[in-house]
Amino acid sequence: MVRISVLYPNEPGKRFDHTYYAQKHLPLLMDRLKGYGMLRYEVDKGLTGGGAAPAPFVAACHLYFNAAADFQKGIGAHGKEIMGDIPNYTDLAPQIQVSEIVVA
Repeated sequence: MVRISVLYPNEPGKRFDHTYYAQKHLPLLMDRLKGYGMLRYEVDKGLTGGGAAPAPFVAACHLYFNAAADFQKGIGAHGKEIMGDIPNYTDLAPQIQVSEIVVA
């Protein structure tokens, strides 16, 4: 199983609409990628970096697939629409990491 992590850096002066992300963007993502093997997603809202330090990321989303190739196929088919929705909830540039889940 693989996890695609989409990380949004916590940058001063930038915006991130958690409500839009949870209620609009992620249902769109699931609708478009479920047919390509997307199993589920999880969302984190950054609180702190430990102690009084600010969180390094304002949000993180984790998408679960059986194979990275499935994610690539889905993004190939629907990436333009998915990426086109980003300005509706943030002006941050997301960072993406594809990971193999070793222990669950």
